[in-house]
Amino acid sequence: MIRNLLTFSLMMLITGWFISAKAQEIERPQPKIWLGVSGALNYNMYTGTTQTLNSSIKAPAAFHEGFGLTPYGSLLLEYRPTQVLGFMLNLGYDNRGGSFEQTMSPCNCPEDLHTSLSYATIEPAIRITPFKAGLYIYLGGAYSYNINKAFTYTFDVDPEATYNSVQGDFSDINQHVLSGLVGMGYDIPLSSKTSANQVTLSPFVSYHPYFGQHPRSVESWSLSTARAGIAIKFGKTQPLAIIVPIPVPPVAVIIPVIEPEVKFSVLSPENVPVERRVRETFPLRNYIFFDLESTEISDRYVLLRKNQVADFKEDQLEVFIPKSLSGRSNREMTAYYNILNILGDRMAKSPASNIKLVGSSENGPAEGKVMAESVKKYLVDIFGIAPVRVITEGRDKPKLPSEQPGGTMELVQLRQDDRRVSIESASPELLMEFQTGEQAPLKPVEINAILEAPLDSYVTIDVEDADKAFSSWKLDVTDDDGLVQHFGPYDQEQISIPGKAILGKKAEGNYKFTMIGTTKSGNTVTKETQKHLVLWTPPSDEQGMRYSVIYEFNDSESIKMYEKYLAEVVTPKIPKNATVIVHGHTDAIGDVSNNKSLSLARANDVKGILAAELARIGRNDVKFEVFGFGEDESVAPFGNKLPEERFYNRTVIIDIIPK
Repeated sequence: MIRNLLTFSLMMLITGWFISAKAQEIERPQPKIWLGVSGALNYNMYTGTTQTLNSSIKAPAAFHEGFGLTPYGSLLLEYRPTQVLGFMLNLGYDNRGGSFEQTMSPCNCPEDLHTSLSYATIEPAIRITPFKAGLYIYLGGAYSYNINKAFTYTFDVDPEATYNSVQGDFSDINQHVLSGLVGMGYDIPLSSKTSANQVTLSPFVSYHPYFGQHPRSVESWSLSTARAGIAIKFGKTQPLAIIVPIPVPPVAVIIPVIEPEVKFSVLSPENVPVERRVRETFPLRNYIFFDLESTEISDRYVLLRKNQVADFKEDQLEVFIPKSLSGRSNREMTAYYNILNILGDRMAKSPASNIKLVGSSENGPAEGKVMAESVKKYLVDIFGIAPVRVITEGRDKPKLPSEQPGGTMELVQLRQDDRRVSIESASPELLMEFQTGEQAPLKPVEINAILEAPLDSYVTIDVEDADKAFSSWKLDVTDDDGLVQHFGPYDQEQISIPGKAILGKKAEGNYKFTMIGTTKSGNTVTKETQKHLVLWTPPSDEQGMRYSVIYEFNDSESIKMYEKYLAEVVTPKIPKNATVIVHGHTDAIGDVSNNKSLSLARANDVKGILAAELARIGRNDVKFEVFGFGEDESVAPFGNKLPEERFYNRTVIIDIIPK
């Protein structure tokens, strides 16, 4: 019975976790004070001995074991000063009643004893949320005040007698009982992520051991209880703020607008870099995506003939170009679309290396394995890899799926993401530095390229509170000759425009920036400011560096995976007095504002690791700039049409610029 009860409770907690999992979930506003109510079912277990029930009733034979299913209810208070540590207090009604197992008296007559034991309880506990998510554990004590000590004793000396039961109260009852408890629960949010009023539904289980739980001061009767139930909690806090990053370098010219109340500013670099030579360490996403209803390798990937293998070189990937590219970040996608050739080349050069190919298909594991076998066949037939070095497996879902149970939005894109073959390996020759295990990424590739319109060339237009004051706003940029460029309309507070897009072929110029806002009542607000822009071409011997951190869908653990890499590989490459630009991006799945906040939070995590390592080795000469662009397609590294583009957009990019 108890095993079934605990199994059911565990299923409730797991179900709660799946229901609450959302695509690219960001942190909710967390109230510090929560109030609520709970209801539960007690499974009470009796042990020990009881025989003398009170001064007038003593059973001929002693009772030893028993159980009961009884209700529990409470008013609850939670105080959560941090995301990890908190405190709980339940004021409740706790029914510990039950029935002892029937025993036989010396006259071979059956005896039964049923109790109505119940208490008013105060249960304080420490709450620990180890993963800063919904799952929590708690440990505490309980003070119980007895409010019912009744029993019903049945002694069937004469089964035909009209009255063979007697009711009474136990004597020598402990009025005050002190005991302990341990439990776990899961908070399932019921309210909007941005709402100030938060409501959660929390299934929970707990165990109250027999230590201290002796109902009477005589004999040896003791009890323990397993409890399973559900609580509903209410909390209030400030609504979730959407953080809009403001670039650091320039000095802002802020012009207040009285009606409506907004601030307009234009921030621009002192020099507008046209391009920059960059050496990029590009992560190699270890997935091969398959078209729907196809088990053949897509023609997006570069597939060699056997006689081309000898000419393939990882540092000359531009020789082997995919048939079609989206037009954005061609050099990186060329590297990715050569993943099968890079893998085959590396395995051929490292004969001791082995891989596992895990195919995932919405049509079932059998089709997933066919997909994996098609990749294996290419490696065996073209690169001559021994078949025994490649294991294949089929699944209906990847081990880290994009589509979550209960999801209803953007399912086509999510299912495209999950139709793939994953490359797993335990061979260090194939893996990224410091990484082990089946989820470890492959070793990145090195790319030398020209970066056009680098991030530090952007002019940023900031209209604070535009989303509240305006239905939309637009921007006119006028040069010295009176030529006007039009941008917009926009509804967000901040936009960025490449400086070269404004300057065109001019080396420099004075520009008038005019913000034209349309209020929600239909009125027009116009504000202006002046800026001088200078086009600048970096010297040919200047070379920047670029590194990337990539994420699985709805993944918050990538930072831990990359922490040693960022500290021991990336940080030593930062030259003295350099500028490090850290910018986060997401794909276009999910809420726009959530994605923006998520990308900024990830970028700040990466910056924190780099800054901490620099401080540890005694350096304070590096300047950081941190941006969170979310899914903004104007600055996104890749498109969002194909699953591989979406996966690469889930990234934080680190640009290291020498002084």
